[in-house]
Amino acid sequence: MAHANETEYAHARSLWLTNGLPEDMLSHLKLSEQPDNAINSSFKLGSAAQTSIGLSGLAAAYFHSLRTGQVQDVTVDARHAILDICSEFWYTVNGETPAFSIWDPLAGVYKTKDDSHVRLHTNFPHHRDGLLQILKCEPTREAVQTALMQWNAEDFEAEAAKQKMCVSAYRSFEEWGKHPQAAALANTPPIYLVKIGEAPKREVKGIAGRPLEGIRVLDLCRVLSGPVCGRSLAAHGADVLLVTSPKLPDLPLLDIDTSRGKRTTQLDLTEASDRSKLEKLAAEADVFLQAYRPGGLKDKGFGPEELAKMRPGIVCANLTAYGWDGPYKDKRGFDSLVQTATGYNWAEGEAFATFSGKEVDGKPEPKALPLQALDHCGGYLLAFGIHAALAKTITEGGSWEVRVSLAAVGQWLRSLGRLSPQAAFGESRPLPPRSIDLDPEIAALSVTLREMEGDRERTTEAPLRTMTAMRHAAVLSKTPVKEEEAPMGLDRHEAKWLRRSCR
Repeated sequence: MAHANETEYAHARSLWLTNGLPEDMLSHLKLSEQPDNAINSSFKLGSAAQTSIGLSGLAAAYFHSLRTGQVQDVTVDARHAILDICSEFWYTVNGETPAFSIWDPLAGVYKTKDDSHVRLHTNFPHHRDGLLQILKCEPTREAVQTALMQWNAEDFEAEAAKQKMCVSAYRSFEEWGKHPQAAALANTPPIYLVKIGEAPKREVKGIAGRPLEGIRVLDLCRVLSGPVCGRSLAAHGADVLLVTSPKLPDLPLLDIDTSRGKRTTQLDLTEASDRSKLEKLAAEADVFLQAYRPGGLKDKGFGPEELAKMRPGIVCANLTAYGWDGPYKDKRGFDSLVQTATGYNWAEGEAFATFSGKEVDGKPEPKALPLQALDHCGGYLLAFGIHAALAKTITEGGSWEVRVSLAAVGQWLRSLGRLSPQAAFGESRPLPPRSIDLDPEIAALSVTLREMEGDRERTTEAPLRTMTAMRHAAVLSKTPVKEEEAPMGLDRHEAKWLRRSCR
């Protein structure tokens, strides 16, 4: 694999070979040679974006080659990849850009008594209400700030975790490196496979027009990494059935983007009848994708080992915030929280202060990455792992678990290196503006999708809608991705599989 910039391909090569995939396929991956001026950040987000998306596409192409004998190239442009990993910024519905922030007004960074900070995640009402109960204050940023001045950062983080709320203390890379969870994650790759059961080799039947045609995926994910993974599987032709609960809050302004290409249904797993429906679906699924809190679905009988017995040959894909070992293994978390806890907000803030000519006396002002990079890159790495595991069901047989944690994705991103403050904030390209009229760069990279008819009776006589959204950044030379329809709702279909055209 000879290229002008061997470093860029080394990132992909390492993860590809570590997961037991054939080296000769790497010659079919085409990446941008200079990806890291693609966005304003001191971290190599261009490299991370094109590598994670490229690996997902290449592994899909490899699985397709095992089923059909057809080999193809996969090309990813780094700037397109960057815009893809913040796709929620760019979509329109019926020609209009939704006016929204994905953040609850109380979410964000606050000062604490010990001259530090904490980040609160309050996008779901129960998390918001739980934190307000701990703080015993009114639901305003001013009241929350006043209450937090009575707490040290790590003490409040610990109390919130005890109450099953979502908070991170603000740390530097050095401070995180001394944390026992960092020790537990040492040498953990961002994605790895675990064989969880025996099963015969997958028998290939029929002709697949796209890499995942005929593959059935149960998607039990919410925000944001898992849904991105499921969307990419749908783009490669899988029948992805998104299963959500009617009793849990949703984030419709994110869901409309991440559910593209999926069918959607709702099941209440506190009800025996709906658990039975999920069991029947799982018994005929090829992939079970979930990103609920650690142990949440296992408690209901849908852990990896149970699923492998229910459906030998299944691929179980699991995403957590902090991994499978260590004191934080059961801790709830989201991208923004992991960034804060593990040193990213500190490091980015320090780099930006240097660029701005400001002297940092003590702790720098926290600065988040310009997009949810751990979530999106983690989602594509999870898809990469699913494709790799599906390939193993053909070459080796067995049931497989794919593991990705946001903290391990963060470790991997850090391993890619840094840009100088001047290169990061003075020479790199900012994101386009988000406006009512799409920026020309975004418009040129967007695709139009129509609203799905669905199985349910419609509750409105309004015509079906259309949306524009960011095209998938991986371009497969022989099997273009499927980007035609979007459900635009969370309960549009019956809880059943489509008829298979191939296996």
